[in-house]
Amino acid sequence: MPVYNKLVRDLIPQLIEAGGKTCSIRVLDQGEHLEEIKVKMQEEAIEFLEATSPKAAIEELADILELIHTAIQMYDVSYEQLEQIRTQKRTQRGGFSKGIYLIEVKD
Repeated sequence: MPVYNKLVRDLIPQLIEAGGKTCSIRVLDQGEHLEEIKVKMQEEAIEFLEATSPKAAIEELADILELIHTAIQMYDVSYEQLEQIRTQKRTQRGGFSKGIYLIEVKD
């Protein structure tokens, strides 16, 4: 029997049971939940990095976006507020769309 010990999407236990299997779960407290979101974000970022097709990459980005939505709810921040912060940072420091790769900075 595989042991996962990881955060999963809310409907995964029902999907497992619908497939004729059983699973054990527990509901995390808020502090644990936030920490596990951070761990899951790293997992999904690695899966995005390793994606070998555009479809797979977009699937991983969707998972990352779902984690972002959950995290900002936990921080009591709206998506609009997050977008405002993103826009402000883009105005002050730029985005990542030009593909600028910093090699070194000399004094």
